[in-house]
Amino acid sequence: MTDAWDPEQYRRFAAERRQPFDDLKALCMPVPGGRVVDLGCGSGELTAELHRDLRAADTLGIDRSEAMLAEAVRWSDEVPGLHFELGDLSAWRGNDVDLVFANASLHWSPEHPDLLARLRSSLAPGGQLAFQVPATFGHPSHVLAAEVAAEPRFAGPGGNDVERPGHSVLTPSRYAEILHALGSVQQHARLQVYGHELPSVEAVVEWVRGTLLTPVRSRLDEATFDAYVDRYRERLLQELGQQRPYFYAFSRILCWARFP
Repeated sequence: MTDAWDPEQYRRFAAERRQPFDDLKALCMPVPGGRVVDLGCGSGELTAELHRDLRAADTLGIDRSEAMLAEAVRWSDEVPGLHFELGDLSAWRGNDVDLVFANASLHWSPEHPDLLARLRSSLAPGGQLAFQVPATFGHPSHVLAAEVAAEPRFAGPGGNDVERPGHSVLTPSRYAEILHALGSVQQHARLQVYGHELPSVEAVVEWVRGTLLTPVRSRLDEATFDAYVDRYRERLLQELGQQRPYFYAFSRILCWARFP
């Protein structure tokens, strides 16, 4: 398995991707002099912004992609109190953290009730937990990507790795129930649709290529992955037609909670 995350590909839709980050950050209370952990920090730009805007003294960004972290480390040179390390959020556990923040990352980890319980146990008294996950796994962009990944020439030995993240994501009401059971004293959970006007249907392929398709890219050789993308593009155009521009209705679940 190779590291298939590409910072340049991910940044192609940076403006659109930052909208849910801004909304999630707005739910969080400032933590002046406190500690923040950003799980799935990516290339670090937004982690630096989170650190600065919430007035934290120490912010740790964690990501499992060495390629993304290679981009992120420059921010630690520029911003006091900001640092990054390689790690897997599926196994991470901290202590006395004032805010655990996860922007578009938890869906890569299974068993969210157990995961959220572990993240809650990492908080200091009065700590906050904030996360957002995509809820677009029923959209043709995701359904067709998973169907093509299941075709014999593209299928992985461990099951459908494009479809799997969608099995992890719960409903907003279920997240609210879990946060309540974990003892939240304040919480917010909602589904929000972010409408992105893309130049064409083909632009959707470039969008998911930077995120959803990374498991496929990590296990296929370049020629086979290119064939996968071509097949996926063909299926998507058959389903959606050629629309210029194309309105991409991308749903996300945003959750925030504060604990005693």
